Amino acid sequence: MTLTNREKAIAIISNGITVYSLYQKRGELPENTTMYEFILKIIPDNIRSEINADLIDEVFAFVSSAHSS
Repeated sequence: MTLTNREKAIAIISNGITVYSLYQKRGELPENTTMYEFILKIIPDNIRSEINADLIDEVFAFVSSAHSS
């Protein structure tokens, strides 16, 4: 079964949140880089139409709650 573009976008966002968090902890992010900017830089062009702030927020909320329980 092939993933839909939305499913691919969710996977990339989740991975982007993890990498952003690791870079942030290590102090390896350029100054004033937001999570949104970081994620938008790693999204392939063919998936970009699936991405919006609400989806990033939804994935972030899910990932955060899953790790806190």
